[in-house]
Amino acid sequence: MKGSTVSINHVSKSFGTFHALENVDFTINQGEFFSLLGPSGCGKTTLLRIIAGFEFPDEGTVLFDGQNVIPLAANKRQSNTVFQNYALFPHLSVYENVAFPLRLRKEDKKVIDDKVCEYLHMVQLDAHMNKKPNQLSGGQRQRVAIARALINEPRVLLLDEPLSALDAKLRSNLLVDLDALHDKIGITFIYVTHDQSEALSVSDRIAVMNQGKVLQVGTPFEIYESPATEFVAKFIGETNLFATRVETCTKMEHKEGKPDEYMVSLDIPEFESSVLVTDYEETKPGQKVCFTVRPEKIRITLDKPNTNRDDINIFQGVVEEPVYSGFQSKFYVRLENGTLIKVFKQHTNYLDDGPEIEWKDKVYVSWSANDGYIVEDIDQ
Repeated sequence: MKGSTVSINHVSKSFGTFHALENVDFTINQGEFFSLLGPSGCGKTTLLRIIAGFEFPDEGTVLFDGQNVIPLAANKRQSNTVFQNYALFPHLSVYENVAFPLRLRKEDKKVIDDKVCEYLHMVQLDAHMNKKPNQLSGGQRQRVAIARALINEPRVLLLDEPLSALDAKLRSNLLVDLDALHDKIGITFIYVTHDQSEALSVSDRIAVMNQGKVLQVGTPFEIYESPATEFVAKFIGETNLFATRVETCTKMEHKEGKPDEYMVSLDIPEFESSVLVTDYEETKPGQKVCFTVRPEKIRITLDKPNTNRDDINIFQGVVEEPVYSGFQSKFYVRLENGTLIKVFKQHTNYLDDGPEIEWKDKVYVSWSANDGYIVEDIDQ
């Protein structure tokens, strides 16, 4: 691995009375593609700027491979930054923009020529090296910025919302290229974004941030399937979320080599009967929790599901709003007691499996107890 391990140790930062970061503490592994994800103003860019050396924390340290880099100036750290606005020199060619860091180091002309050609080839811009930035598309300009940031061979590449100025399709394509580039060069990438789909699609791990705090660090699967807080559940993807109270908690039969599981019955005021969910932690009757179930986990049918399983939640309602979006349909179903629940149905075949569901149809929604999730940390 060529990248560095980056440790953020109890970092706090305030601007006047505004607390941008509060006791942020986690470690980014060597060679990881790590994303800082959260809404505007959550502190992710401030943290990136502290790692880069453009800001200094009020408290805490940042370590690269165990060395505290806070006393070091930005140009003395083994990191480079790719900015949202490209930050290219408009009067210089693509070649000269990428060569600029090497010229500052007074490298030999042949070394410069070889390395510039190598990195322009890496970002697929060989044919554009003599153009000026204003002759390139937004995606091409960002590739130039990435090549310039990489040519110094940093151990950490910092990316501050580098794709946010691009249109959706170009952003998607460049994201795939960026992921492939990371796999090829193997250094540590720290990627700032407010776009959950970007973070989920390319990250090895993600730190979800809000109001200056890190709420959860985990793999995309862990963040999506097992959100630690109500905010994480709502911010990552779409979900159905309800405040609830535990009715009963029963330990299930232990399976060899697997952690204990519990069948939990929840009293959710929005539903006409109890909701079942499996959990790996014992909860106490009366405990207040949040319950979430993703729309794609819910099945929607015109006929009542024929099942003998006792862990299936089944409720009846009426389709209030069907929304066709190509690869799937979204259904907003009003349950008998007035609760609105979102259901996503994937279109896997040309002829869908079963009768078409339309506006005002009476339907059944159902899901397994395994597909819901208890979030014990209820945001106030």
